[in-house]
Amino acid sequence: MREVWARVTRLLAADDPETGRLTRVVITLVLAWSLATAAPGRVPALVWAALGAAMACWLAFVLLDGRFSRLAVALLATGALTAATAAGSAEAASTVFLFAMLLLFAAHSTPTMTAIVLVTAAALALTTGSMLWFGQSRASLVVQASVMVCTVLFALHRRQYRRALHDRARAMALDERARIARELHDVLAHSLGALGVQLDVAEALLTERGDVDGAVARIRRSRGLAREGLIEARAAVAALREDVPPLPDALGLLVAEHRRDHDVPAELRTAGARRPITPAAEVCLLRTAREALTNAARHAPGRPITVDLSYGDRHVRLAVRNPLPEPATPSGEPGYGLSGMRERVALTGGTLDAGPGGEFWEVRAEVPE
Repeated sequence: MREVWARVTRLLAADDPETGRLTRVVITLVLAWSLATAAPGRVPALVWAALGAAMACWLAFVLLDGRFSRLAVALLATGALTAATAAGSAEAASTVFLFAMLLLFAAHSTPTMTAIVLVTAAALALTTGSMLWFGQSRASLVVQASVMVCTVLFALHRRQYRRALHDRARAMALDERARIARELHDVLAHSLGALGVQLDVAEALLTERGDVDGAVARIRRSRGLAREGLIEARAAVAALREDVPPLPDALGLLVAEHRRDHDVPAELRTAGARRPITPAAEVCLLRTAREALTNAARHAPGRPITVDLSYGDRHVRLAVRNPLPEPATPSGEPGYGLSGMRERVALTGGTLDAGPGGEFWEVRAEVPE
């Protein structure tokens, strides 16, 4: 029983609350109840014929929609227009059929706006003619027409809202794909490109100069590049996972890992109120901190490191600072790491500065939220 209830719950959760299965089941029950309790007093043959035809169109729509959507919505429009021919009678069932089918037709994603306007205009005309023929007052006619127009406008609004949500979800998916592609490109393009260069040089040293020692050194460097590339690829995949912790927690883990692996003092300091930021900014700052820590371990081993994270009004700032090695020189020659950090920060609309300041080498990144 629990499995059945869980399955029903999943189906309802994935269902469209306006045009989905549950809505159609409820509408079918309401239409069936209206049809069962109908008792037209004037021209019963016309009313019964209209209601029967409308009910048949509705059932055909429920059965065909999804496989033959165009035919299904055409039958839905036909049912609404058929019910409109009896809308002037005192029987409430015709009004229920008209509004239910017209509402679903206007909210459906298949018909064009032109088709919705034409069907609505035709339904208004048929309703007006029916009410005049059945002798309804002008006040009733105005109320009926006003409610019908409001119903269609509400359905159109919900239809546009759903389309906007769909477009937004699609845009977010495309942005996420682009972000993943950029992160993997940053890792693989550098690692594989450098690896290819080292292997080409090793081949040239062996075939042209016979320099075995030089070739061995290049191969060892290639092995190191492959190992670093694998570490970076794993880090990129971990950063792109949905369950990545918030930025301060992720930086705390990164600093603790660096302190443990390199046996150096490392500290994380945060300032400002913690708040969620965009995934692109979060991954950018996390990758920048990782690269800065890697450079510090390579060029200033054994020196203490301080990581500062501060939340401003509209920006988040990251600063990684370590003392310059002895003798006091910049942390090595500028390479791909620094340029890659600048490119990654620039893609998020931020800025990055790196260089010596007094007795420290500092990497400062600032990105918008």
